[in-house]
Parts: sequence; structure tokens; C-alpha cells
Amino acid sequence: MRSDAGAGAAAAVAAGRVLGSAGVCLMPSADVLACLGVGGAEWERFAAHWDDLVVDRYAAAGGTRRLRRYGKFVLTGAGELRPRSHGTFVQPDDTNPLYVGVERRFEPLTDAFVADPVFGKLVGLLGVLARGLEEERDEWVVLVHPFRVIAVAGQDGQPTPEGRHRDGVTLVTSLLVGRENAVGGRSAVYDDGGAPLLAATLDEPGALLLGDDRRTEHEVSPIRPLDPAAQAHRDVLVTTLLPVG
Repeated sequence: MRSDAGAGAAAAVAAGRVLGSAGVCLMPSADVLACLGVGGAEWERFAAHWDDLVVDRYAAAGGTRRLRRYGKFVLTGAGELRPRSHGTFVQPDDTNPLYVGVERRFEPLTDAFVADPVFGKLVGLLGVLARGLEEERDEWVVLVHPFRVIAVAGQDGQPTPEGRHRDGVTLVTSLLVGRENAVGGRSAVYDDGGAPLLAATLDEPGALLLGDDRRTEHEVSPIRPLDPAAQAHRDVLVTTLLPVG
């Protein structure tokens, strides 16, 4: 799974070009892991943080079985990631129709998650890609949402219960961390006029979907168990970046 730094840099440049021109880019797992310089043991350690998520009570009230945490940071021009008090999470009125005006409070990321080198490397990569979309911007607010969506027989898991939407940021990203006994979960991205730009099922850990949120909308289809006798889940890390101020 490990590759040289040159291959990773080339993959990042290529992804930035596609994202800038098309508004969306799907980076294969091999390219992402090359960019991060991550091996199998490091990825397994990172993925284990998803076993330490807690129930999203807002999603539960709507019938969605979802675990999550939340963190807020500032990424400086020098590449330093500074934690910020995450307080409430409120999305702009013209983005997520399910939670308009709702001030949601989530449990914070664990110290171990924040300190994990894979997390730091990922945010560094996303900062580079975000600056490619707004070159005049130097500092970024980084919002971090690890999710586990759960499905059982007769109850699909809903990665985006709000349906097609945007997040009100510059760069929106979804990193597949893992899937177990799950089918479905197809990601779809559309332009401002509703025309489809990309549709793909993230099925390999490390696959990274990137979108210019200013000119696209996105949604993910439900998941369900492959084996109805067992629970299914889909683990992703949704990270969004918007300019400071």
C-alpha cells in the first residue's frame, strides 16, 4: 500500500486539475494512500477510531441509525492545524433542508483521533486541494465529521437522509474508511442545473470523493445488509473546508 512521495505528489496534482475543471473528482484508494504515505498498519489504526463513535440523536429522531463525532479546526497557511471550540453545528439555510435553523451539538473528536498522523496528513492534502479552488485564500476552517451509518434487515441505512444537498463550503470531501456486509451507498454528484456529473460506489477503503461545493450538489443512496441476518455499516470521514472569515 505504500508508494513513493513522487507518485503521491503527481496524484495530488492530477486530482486538483480534475476538481478545478469538472467540479468533482474521485481519487482511487491507491492514489490517496500514496499521497498520504500510509501503510496497512497505519490505516488499520486510523479505521479503529470508528469503533469509538457515539449515537447521533438528531438522526435517530428521524429514524436513521448513525454514529458520529465532530471537530472544528483552522488550517493555517503554514500547514498548522489549530483546534477550535466546536460549539454548535449550524448549516446555512439554503443547504441542508433537513436541519434548517437547527443548532446541533455533537460529541467532540477523541484526542487519539486528532493526534493520529493519518488525520493530519489527510487535512494537509485537502488544504492543498482547497487552495487550488481559491488561490487567494490562505487559511481555512476545517469541519470534520466521522460517520458510521448502520443498516439491518428491514431498515436501510441512510447516509444522506436530507437527500440531494450542498454543505455551504468550498471543498466537500468523503473518504471511505470501511464497509461491512453492506450493499448500496452509491454517491452521486450533480451540477447546479441538476445534471449528473459523477456516480460511484465507494467500495475500497481510502477512496476519496472531492467536490467543489459552490457549484455542485451531492447525495448517497441507502445501504442495506448483504446478509440479512447480520448488521451492515458504512464508515466515512466527511471533511469540509471553507475560507476563514
